[in-house]
Amino acid sequence: MRLQGKTALVTGATGAIGEAITNKFLEEGANLVVVGRSRDKLDSLVSRLGAPANLISVVAEATDEEAVNLSIQAAIEAFDSIDIVIANAGTEGKVQPLEAYTTEEFNHVLAVNVTGVWLYLKHAIPRMREKGAGSIVAISSGAGVVGFGGLCPYSASKHAVCGMVKTACIENGAAGIRINTLAPGPVDNKMMSSVESQINPTSPESVRDGVKNLIPMNRYAKNEEIANLALFLASDEASFCNGGVYLADGGFTSV
Repeated sequence: MRLQGKTALVTGATGAIGEAITNKFLEEGANLVVVGRSRDKLDSLVSRLGAPANLISVVAEATDEEAVNLSIQAAIEAFDSIDIVIANAGTEGKVQPLEAYTTEEFNHVLAVNVTGVWLYLKHAIPRMREKGAGSIVAISSGAGVVGFGGLCPYSASKHAVCGMVKTACIENGAAGIRINTLAPGPVDNKMMSSVESQINPTSPESVRDGVKNLIPMNRYAKNEEIANLALFLASDEASFCNGGVYLADGGFTSV
């Protein structure tokens, strides 16, 4: 029970990685605040998890500052603290050459993936400062470490998350707040299926095979494997991990 007595907030909780993290944190004794854009999807998630008493759900857009702040307040009102934030909400956007994006399409990806993380840093850090402790894990990507053709705004946004976390670490380490980046490689879930289908609508499986060939372990990650790393970074076991970019990519960025 590595998170016993701690309160964790997970954004993008209705996605595959978010649900895996939520389930793992519940197993480890945390109080949970799950955040997503859809009340129906949140209700379905809560039902799948067995509607435990130590879990509440909050509807909030990652780019809505008032809603972000209210989700953190909800955690404190329900459980008296906010100890962990997993900033997981994100979007892959369209897969196309960089010159094909409209300004609106480009800015939307950056707003969700960068501004959304920044807003949780902005509003969670002051509450953690009051307690003198906290752990924030921002979900980036292997595409935040290397480039990925056809995903210009996505890759740019995930690189930005890594830089933002390093800055936040410098500003808040002395306050006892650890801030790290978790960077998954290709994961076997809906987001990668979307990328595959956009690259080759008639044969997405050929894209999958090609990506797997770029991974030394020759497979995609499981959602639970990403959740395991999130658990470590959130827990006191990672007490001297701060400002790092922690890859779970099967060697994808080493090729």
